[in-house]
Amino acid sequence: MPVPDFLRELRGHVGHDLIPLVGVTGVVFDGTGRVLLHRRSDDGRWATPGGILEPGEQPAVAVVREVLEETGVEAVVERLASVVGHEPHTYPNGDRVQMLDMAFRCRAVGGTPTVDGDETLDAGWFDRAALPPMSVRITDRIDRAAADRTEPYYVV
Repeated sequence: MPVPDFLRELRGHVGHDLIPLVGVTGVVFDGTGRVLLHRRSDDGRWATPGGILEPGEQPAVAVVREVLEETGVEAVVERLASVVGHEPHTYPNGDRVQMLDMAFRCRAVGGTPTVDGDETLDAGWFDRAALPPMSVRITDRIDRAAADRTEPYYVV
């Protein structure tokens, strides 16, 4: 996954030290209830599209941008589905981050799942009963976005 310029510049100052970052995730459903997934180029795993919030960017705007960039699908945000802080993670290069993920339930309004040639190896629509193998973190996001509730999930 490409590293945003602002993060590359920040790493120039703090090195590999722990940085808290805000991530946005789009759990996008089509008109039949299928969920949009893409296979990430960095680890080859299936996941919901998303990325890092850029400085000055609004989360709902960022998630629509990320979904389009990674999958070619145009989406609109319906609601905030969850806000979850994850355990610190160390990348193979030694960079340490702790992500606060804001997952949004979205509805597809155009486009066709496509491979972007950079962040995505494959993309497509999946029935919730036939999802490919994914981490529990991702399936939890899908379940929270699919739930019939108006308030977002968060850990207390």
